Amino acid sequence: MATVTFKDETAMGRPVGAFEVGGLPDRMTVRELIRIRVREEVARHNARPGVRFHGLVRPTDAEVELNGYRLREARTLDWEAQAEIAERAFAGNGFLVLVGDRQVEELDEVVEVGAELSLVFVKLVPLAGG
Repeated sequence: MATVTFKDETAMGRPVGAFEVGGLPDRMTVRELIRIRVREEVARHNARPGVRFHGLVRPTDAEVELNGYRLREARTLDWEAQAEIAERAFAGNGFLVLVGDRQVEELDEVVEVGAELSLVFVKLVPLAGG
């Protein structure tokens, strides 16, 4: 069984946050890894629902804030809905995923997790007017 560290960084490489999930298989697709990440961050939010959500993608009806999202009211979130949003965001270049020094580009690409792996997520900000 393997442990994956999910890290968030800015486009300039500044760390924003990180957490680990253990007990994972040694080989997984990028899609599975994204879904595990989203499931974990939603579970953490739902354990203590508040008006702020720190996650990979914006929940429906939430406003963007520095390092997170503001919900209109404290509520639990549906991790599967969030995972679908994350998959679409990845496919639409809303964020990129780095495995070691390599960018992965396909949701169905298989990643060798091994005993320990770090995945870096970099959210991409659209340019004004483009």
